[in-house]
Amino acid sequence: MTRKKSFGILVAVLICCGLSSVAQEADALVKRVVDKLNTVSDYEARGKLKTDIPFIKLPESDVVVYYKRPDKYRIKKQEGISVVPKGGISFNVNALLSGNSYSVVGSGTGTVDGKPVQIIKLLPVSDTSDIILSTLYVDVQEALIRRATTTTRNNGTYDMLFDYGKFARWGLPDKVIFSFSTKDFKLPKGVTLEYETDTKPPPAQQQKSQQGKLEISYSEYTINKGVSDAVFR
Repeated sequence: MTRKKSFGILVAVLICCGLSSVAQEADALVKRVVDKLNTVSDYEARGKLKTDIPFIKLPESDVVVYYKRPDKYRIKKQEGISVVPKGGISFNVNALLSGNSYSVVGSGTGTVDGKPVQIIKLLPVSDTSDIILSTLYVDVQEALIRRATTTTRNNGTYDMLFDYGKFARWGLPDKVIFSFSTKDFKLPKGVTLEYETDTKPPPAQQQKSQQGKLEISYSEYTINKGVSDAVFR
């Protein structure tokens, strides 16, 4: 074997070892995140919902949020179900990480709000999954997801920013900012809206892609005390 060939084989082996190491680190980090989230079987949380949606006037409102593992999630306002984007995408990542139905790919490092994170992509195993790709920005030291961006087949792309405080040990945020395209926005049955002007915008203007934003600030969580399945019906 020539020296040139030997060098080429060595480089290939080193690259493979490096890729394997990155994959193992990404898998281990996701496991830490999942283990933390799995300490929560269910919760009932109270908070404030703010909305910023073009053409639509919605006052800040009190909400109660219910979660039950693995993926049951519901937001309730005093007057009914709150406005959520089309497809019922929830404001948490528990459902994304449930069931091990994804492949984990390490994608380098970055920062979110000045905090160093490892970037991890989740690729669904199933060809029929509505989710095409989820990108997580994970705080390595705290094993907390600081940001998550999810692209779906039918319901557009959603971005979530998480701010943590007194509930961080459970992996639960104090605040979630949820951004989405207004083209993918749909009202639940029975919910009516007031527009910012007396005239409803024309359909073409409503269908124009703009950025909508929903923000929930949590004041308290009641964790692992049991949540009835009837809440989610």
